[in-house]
Amino acid sequence: MLNFLAVSVVAQSAPLSRPDDLAALVGAVSAARIEADIRRLVGFGTRHTLSDTTSDVRGIGAARRWIESEFRRISATCGDCLEVVTQSEVVQGERIPVPTEVVNVIAVLRGRSDPDRYVIMSGDIDSRVSDPLDGESDSPGANDNASGMAGVLEAARVLSAHSFPASIVFAGLSGEEQGLYGGRIMADAIRAAGWQVEAVLNNDMIGNIEGVNGVIDNTTARVFSEGTRATETPAEARLRRFTGGEVDSASRNVARFVDAMADAYLPNLDVMMIYRLDRFGRGGHHRPFNEAGYPAVRIMETNENYHRQHQDVRVEDGIRYGDVIEGVNFDYAAKLTALNVITLAAMASAPAPPADVAIEGAVEPSTRLKWTRVPGAVGYCVHWRLTTSPVWTHKRWVGDVTEALLENIVIDNYFFGVSSVSAAAFESPVVFPGPAGAMGLPVSSGN
Repeated sequence: MLNFLAVSVVAQSAPLSRPDDLAALVGAVSAARIEADIRRLVGFGTRHTLSDTTSDVRGIGAARRWIESEFRRISATCGDCLEVVTQSEVVQGERIPVPTEVVNVIAVLRGRSDPDRYVIMSGDIDSRVSDPLDGESDSPGANDNASGMAGVLEAARVLSAHSFPASIVFAGLSGEEQGLYGGRIMADAIRAAGWQVEAVLNNDMIGNIEGVNGVIDNTTARVFSEGTRATETPAEARLRRFTGGEVDSASRNVARFVDAMADAYLPNLDVMMIYRLDRFGRGGHHRPFNEAGYPAVRIMETNENYHRQHQDVRVEDGIRYGDVIEGVNFDYAAKLTALNVITLAAMASAPAPPADVAIEGAVEPSTRLKWTRVPGAVGYCVHWRLTTSPVWTHKRWVGDVTEALLENIVIDNYFFGVSSVSAAAFESPVVFPGPAGAMGLPVSSGN
């Protein structure tokens, strides 16, 4: 379980003063540091969940202890600004035939004014080869998923130089290849602790630009997000059927926020929003958070190379298999890491998303939106778009109020939402009205 001690917020660098400051964070991300971290993780030989846990040089035990030491080293440079903990559980299952301890490594950059609101970036520690039970063979896991884990470490380095209203969490999760165990352990822990989680950004394979289809592309990325919330009740499903929300879950609007960050601050990166929980028939560590009711998305490369995933290192029929370091493009991994950095910073700098967003306007010429104020907001924006548009296209500042009337905008023809805005002009993700789009855990989900 997560058991953070109550600590006072240490002195850190000044907060970001305006959204334009996010551009400087992009330049602070280092491809060289990411490369060094990926090489170090590959150097442990294997990080399979069933590999050695006692060696200091090989196996997942050595890897996770090194990750913990890196978090602590980063923390030392910012006046112990990170709370670093491990969480573990002994599990057994289809791909874990004997009871095995699965250990996550987590660092929290505590928010200065809204510390109980969290935005989370995660990467996976573990790796695998062709046989999912093979904990002995070399399993470099350079792209899957040393790239994502290195991105988490680099994001911690960059963002720990600043302070934010909300808390930012950097998580190294284990047991992904064996059944998404680390994510489930963390999701259960934060649910029990009552965390207010605004978003989980799961990074799984962010370093490959050469697809098995022959495409070479370093200018796009994919963000996967679920449609309806996994914890939706029958009553909520009935309401959604008549009022909409199938494409406006909290996770979907987190994905739209990520896309907007790329458009604004990464001109050489186009985000492809995938309206699916994950790749067809496959899974990732954002899923346990979705299943617990939290907004969570998967950020990853656009073109996968299946010769480099879940493969023994070998050459066969002239094809080189294996997830080796030569398959990672470090500049691209840095670009996707920068996307995470600015998204985390923007969310943590903005107020919490509006609460209790509701909508009225049936058989009327106009649409009325209502919401509850949230701390730190100086005002709110209302948003709308055609029902066929993937992104918000219209926006109106309405000030520090709790309702707004959109005259002569018919409720039947558009989707609507509300965002909160800080004094420094940082804006939250948009919230779609009703339980379908609620950014926090709905009351019916047990929060």
